[in-house]
Amino acid sequence: MQNEFPMLQIIDQNGVLVDESYRSLLTESLVKELYVKMVRARLFDRKGVNLQRQGRIGTYVPFEGQEAAQIGSAMAMQEGDWMFPTYRDHGATLTFGHSLKNVLLYWKGRQIGCVPPAGKNIFPPAVPIASQLLHATGTAWAEKLKGTDRASIVYFGDGATSEGDFHEGLNFASVFNVPVVFFNQNNGFAISVPIAKQMKAKTIAQKSVGYDIEGVRVDGNDVFAVYFHTLKAVENARKGNGPTLIEAMTWRYGAHTTADDPSKYRDQEESVRRRESGDPVTRVELYMKHENMWDEQFANEIEQTIMKEIEEAVAKMEQEPAPHYSEMFDYVFAENPWPIEEQKRAYAGMRGE
Repeated sequence: MQNEFPMLQIIDQNGVLVDESYRSLLTESLVKELYVKMVRARLFDRKGVNLQRQGRIGTYVPFEGQEAAQIGSAMAMQEGDWMFPTYRDHGATLTFGHSLKNVLLYWKGRQIGCVPPAGKNIFPPAVPIASQLLHATGTAWAEKLKGTDRASIVYFGDGATSEGDFHEGLNFASVFNVPVVFFNQNNGFAISVPIAKQMKAKTIAQKSVGYDIEGVRVDGNDVFAVYFHTLKAVENARKGNGPTLIEAMTWRYGAHTTADDPSKYRDQEESVRRRESGDPVTRVELYMKHENMWDEQFANEIEQTIMKEIEEAVAKMEQEPAPHYSEMFDYVFAENPWPIEEQKRAYAGMRGE
């Protein structure tokens, strides 16, 4: 079955074009746009980790190493489409139009951090594993019933494929032929559980067979492969050809969260090896150098511009007042049931209010 779902590449780990059929599509403007958005995501992610270590935000969920998977897929979506992220997909949401300030506020415990800019159909990050697949499927079905050409994309890790919501989402999407792209980022671990202990199947992409939908397996560190194959899946969804399951093979360099120690269950030397050979950002840089698109001044100016943008967002985030304790109890039910109201009053009493 693995042979039926080969890992598709457009550039290899050295930035060399391995599929000539895409050469004419890799315009300099597209390549540079993808590169800039990947650098922006990486610098933001590093800033997020630093802010947490400094005690300026709460627990943070890093994604460095997964930039190609997130940025390539998000770039394939259009205005009006729907995005359903996990707690790790801020690279994708920022690419799709979320604000830097609000993403930071989310990690500072502010409810407003879940709110995207006006007109951006981005759901709040899903912390329960795989629940967002059902939300994406339902929204895509609603768009189909309304007769629009809008599609949904939903992100999830390999661990989510062990949840019932994964199978229910794919089954419903298949039966009703809804316009949704199921985008799996397979980094080999569901926190500390390696994929070999999660499933016997050789690939996640092959799970598409059981639901009679399209299944694709791509090199998740090749932003070009991710972009073009996600674009194809989204276009098929718009045409009424139903859902696609994409498995993007990738690797996260750091911890599951800033509260995690991956050295207890994962060989961290693997992260060193992957960074040195096949890093998603470096691949694009190497490709640009091979194709005479690289401009050192351009790269330096872009980094300076992005860092300025991030620092301005941090300053705005820190100007916001601290969250009120009531936010811990509100925004779940339309009207709080009595146990929550009782807890809320008790907490207020502890504060002398």
